[in-house]
Amino acid sequence: MLLSQFEGKKVLFFGGKGGVGKTSLASATALGLAQRGRRVLVVSTDPAHNLGHLWQARLGDEATLVAEAGAGGTVHAVEIDPQRTVDRHLAAVGETMRKMLPERMHTAAERHLRLARQAPGTHESAMLERIAEAVEAGAHEYDLTIFDTAPSGHTLRLLALPEQLGGWTEQLLANRDRSERFSAALRGLTPGAEDGPERRDAQLRRVLIKRRERFANLHRLVTNRDECGFVIALAAEPLPVAESVELAERLGELSIPIAALIANRRSPADAGELLAARREAEDRQLALLRGRLPQIPSTEVPLLSGELLGQHALSRLAEELFGEI
Repeated sequence: MLLSQFEGKKVLFFGGKGGVGKTSLASATALGLAQRGRRVLVVSTDPAHNLGHLWQARLGDEATLVAEAGAGGTVHAVEIDPQRTVDRHLAAVGETMRKMLPERMHTAAERHLRLARQAPGTHESAMLERIAEAVEAGAHEYDLTIFDTAPSGHTLRLLALPEQLGGWTEQLLANRDRSERFSAALRGLTPGAEDGPERRDAQLRRVLIKRRERFANLHRLVTNRDECGFVIALAAEPLPVAESVELAERLGELSIPIAALIANRRSPADAGELLAARREAEDRQLALLRGRLPQIPSTEVPLLSGELLGQHALSRLAEELFGEI
């Protein structure tokens, strides 16, 4: 069932409440699809950085090969470093500002950037730029990019940003248009005026247009049902189920398609009274979930014995998700 839901997708997001196994399910999905010949990139946007621990590999901001699965299938993994991402983002902004602003304003610009480092929204904006970069790189080098995301609230803020920032950039461009028309009128009145400001205006326009296109492309992708899907991971317990319903409703408001619900670590029904009772309670929660979200495909993964670390353990989880090759 999951194979059909993921067929043809270019990007998958795995999200849900913290602690429900998003990283494990995202990684097992990557491995299961790699075993079927796909080249997959897994990108962790979660500051907790569990991805490298799970794969027992040293990961960073560059793609690292973590599995070769035969039939040409591979899994590469990236852990986005939030602080490094913010540093890179502000360095790029600073370089652009220095090119565009007169030298007398450079000191003030540097002071503004130092303050911006701790400003609300800077981290999200930087992370969104990095996600857009990963999507663009993944489209050329991989068949599928999977994002292992931070807990629900943070992820929703990120996914809402492309449209918001795109609109903000549109407004900046409109303001530049008015400014450039005014400048042109002044040049007509004062022939021979220096063209330095005009060159800076043109460069700023190029930067803004590139930024607008990047956000517009990302927004088109995450709302395209054929190419993108959001997988909600959950535990069959009251709080994760309630949060999953909330998350699904919010994703619907953002027009982001949901590919599947995965109930992780289901208790066995035949391992004693305690677990049997727990299984019955889980059944009730899943019945509630399916009643609230009947249109979304769902599947279940049993609680597995042993520690879930390394490729062998992930292969077992992939079998539970997709069946044997």
